[in-house]
Amino acid sequence: MSSHGQVQGFALIEVLVSVVVLAIGVLGASAMQLVALRVRHESLMLTSAAQMASGMAERMRANPGQIAPVYLTLDYDAHAEPAPAMPDSHCWSAACDSAAIAAADMYDLKRQVATQLPAGRVRICRDAGMWDTGQLRWACAGGPGAPVVIKIGWRGKNPDGTAAKDTDGAYAPGVALRIAGDAP
Repeated sequence: MSSHGQVQGFALIEVLVSVVVLAIGVLGASAMQLVALRVRHESLMLTSAAQMASGMAERMRANPGQIAPVYLTLDYDAHAEPAPAMPDSHCWSAACDSAAIAAADMYDLKRQVATQLPAGRVRICRDAGMWDTGQLRWACAGGPGAPVVIKIGWRGKNPDGTAAKDTDGAYAPGVALRIAGDAP
């Protein structure tokens, strides 16, 4: 005590309030770090999926005669088939016809999806209404004149941790790339 009867120093209550405020700040910073990690991971997967779709689009443009008979049959779900079946030929060391090249292209894309995306999925189809519901979806609504679309996605999560699903109750695609110059 001082000579005037005042207490000097901090009261226990003031110290406890300071510790609580500090703890709330540390928890907030930790939560922001977790969100940043999740967003970074999601961004990495989106980038990978966009690169896969772009690469496949280039392969399809190089082999346009196989779009309808071969490429449009691709609907691969790595969750259901973790290891894609290998084609008869990879066309690396032997000459191949355009159908074998298309089969090798599809195998390479399936392998990339299976190894780079968590329970990934890829679908190539004709879809005139990719955004009709306001969100990408796996269902394809298109006839012979509809644009060819490459859809790639994975079993992602919303920011609140719930499964990211589309209006059909399936995991929504993350990327959809329309191939310009719609080939047959």
